[in-house]
Amino acid sequence: MMPGHRFETSAGFDHKRSYTQLTTSMRFLSILLCGLLMLLSAIAAPVDPSSQIASLIDPGKLATLGVRGANGRVQKAVYWLETARREGEKPAKVLDTALKGSSYKRSAAKLTKDSLLRNLRIAEQLGCLNDEGLAEMKRGKSPTVTTGPCKGDELSVDHIIPRAVVPELDNVIANLELMPLRLNESKNAKIGDRQRSMAKKFQRAGLLSRKGLEAVLR
Repeated sequence: MMPGHRFETSAGFDHKRSYTQLTTSMRFLSILLCGLLMLLSAIAAPVDPSSQIASLIDPGKLATLGVRGANGRVQKAVYWLETARREGEKPAKVLDTALKGSSYKRSAAKLTKDSLLRNLRIAEQLGCLNDEGLAEMKRGKSPTVTTGPCKGDELSVDHIIPRAVVPELDNVIANLELMPLRLNESKNAKIGDRQRSMAKKFQRAGLLSRKGLEAVLR
């Protein structure tokens, strides 16, 4: 084969390889750009507090949690309620939306809603809804009490009806209440009028078994 012919073949081969490399690079850059655009869209998209709360209080998910597994979820739910309030939404309506598609029975949904609104008020009254406190609650952690006689204490999660008495209520949102840690630790497993009254409501709402109710009332 003539030398000139070999040169043309080699040149043609190099041109084809360069074109393939360019096409591959362009395809990679296109995929990378699409990924970046999707990431930016996700970051820029507003987060819906009601959907966040709905996931946190979903009965099916709560049933899979371990001991005291729902405690952090209460902290997070209060964070999202306060976030919604700061954005001009009414916490009660946010909860109505969050509970709308849940498997809670009507009475259980009301008890759950009332509990979370009560916890929002408690956190507010104890000065835990400042920026530092909300940052902790967003992560499911205990904020610091900044007002009142328990100032400086952790805002822990208490079981209204003690877990030691009725373990089945361990991760029931309606049974969880924010309380300064020292008060929580001094409460022990006491059963009083409030606990007996709540147990009856829980049992009627399907949140507590008959056996659990008897354990509280005995």
